[in-house]
Amino acid sequence: MVIPQGLTFDDVLLIPQRSSLASRKEADTSSRLSQNITLKVPIISSNMDTVTESEMAIAMALEGGIGFIHRFMSIQKEVEEVKKVKRAQSFVVEDPLTITLQDQNVADVLDFIDKNKVTGILVVNKDHQLIGILTRRDLALEDDLNKKIAKIMTPRERIITGKPSTTLKEAKEILKINKIEKLPLVDQAGKLTGLITTKDILHTIQSPNAQKDQKGRLMVGASIGVVGDYLERTEELVKAGVDVMVLDIAHGHADHTITCIKKLKSKFSSITLVAGNVATGEGTRDLIKAGADVVKVGVGPGSMCTTRIVTGHGVPQLTAIMEASQVARKYKIPIIADGGIRYSGDIVKALAAGGSTVMIGSLLTGTQESPGMTVMKNGRKYKMARGMASVAANWSRKMADGKKDNYGLEEYVAEGVEALVPYRGSAADIVRQLVGGLRSGMSYSGAKTIKELWKKAKFVQITGAGLKESFPHDVEVIQ
Repeated sequence: MVIPQGLTFDDVLLIPQRSSLASRKEADTSSRLSQNITLKVPIISSNMDTVTESEMAIAMALEGGIGFIHRFMSIQKEVEEVKKVKRAQSFVVEDPLTITLQDQNVADVLDFIDKNKVTGILVVNKDHQLIGILTRRDLALEDDLNKKIAKIMTPRERIITGKPSTTLKEAKEILKINKIEKLPLVDQAGKLTGLITTKDILHTIQSPNAQKDQKGRLMVGASIGVVGDYLERTEELVKAGVDVMVLDIAHGHADHTITCIKKLKSKFSSITLVAGNVATGEGTRDLIKAGADVVKVGVGPGSMCTTRIVTGHGVPQLTAIMEASQVARKYKIPIIADGGIRYSGDIVKALAAGGSTVMIGSLLTGTQESPGMTVMKNGRKYKMARGMASVAANWSRKMADGKKDNYGLEEYVAEGVEALVPYRGSAADIVRQLVGGLRSGMSYSGAKTIKELWKKAKFVQITGAGLKESFPHDVEVIQ
């Protein structure tokens, strides 16, 4: 038996090339996520339950990347997470949050506003006609929590509104002249069709690199399984406006994954579907032939994954990316390099090896936007994180499925661990540092684009001494 060699990021370096880039700012980091989606920044936040929910997805999209919301929650909860991203920033909020009068009182509205993290709420009747508006300012000094909202809301006749066709320029003028922050859009029948806010206009101006869909909303992905409710879940997520779906399964090169892909593409032909995870060219080809629009590559490289130790299976990540990309390129299908990224240089290597984008998890788990629990240890701040095949994650899946018992957990073989990750501040700061390193790496290879990086990149294999030499050495590091 001939055993081939498998390499990962620490086993190689990229050889510096002659460069025409005068500054790293000249490097264009845009890259295809799929045939119809190009990311300004080729970084995706992982669909792990301690990495990506709506808050992380919003942060990623604002930086030009995208986040994949995890699936370990009810269908309705995942739909709401997607909707939060879609409402977070848009010139026009097409489906603004509303309440009906009925028997609503101040306490009900305060609870609704706090739950949805908004500053105000539109009031409509059963025919979805606008009849009033309530803001935190209206509620701030109200002592009687049982008072009906009809008595304190601003009524329809005093509300400044716009037409559904209102442009950005017109909206800015109306908001400025009338000194208001919200402009409901109402049709001739009085029905609410959308909402424009000063906050959204400012966000549009302040975040020129934000990753947005054709309607000006932030882009977001969401994950589904390959068994159970995946068809129903997909249908509801598509209705919510999700931009890309990802099959969440550790071993993607399997018959049930292929069957799932075919069913999804048959019923939802327009969806962009990411399938994986695989670690070979053969696995990549089989998923593409089944109908995958994107293939996710990586079996066992994650920092909290123990699949390789528990099962003895996997392929070192750099080799896996190279083999998968060679096949994917023949079909003009992009791949996502998922896992093993510890430094910005690893992103450069992953892309140079043939990846179109990279997915990161552990680098983002300690950020402000990650949903993990924050703890203090020895005077330092940490966040709880875990691999999605850990015992804790499996227990959470049971809870999400409504199985409130521990049956079966004693037989579960974990392929992941729970861990503490140092608190790292905002996700935006992390992404910007990573992108800065990527730009520098592209300039060292003389590549102005990711496609040029594919062509110009030259790897050299290094020894353990070479790796040691790559890090600071023979000095006392201050920080």
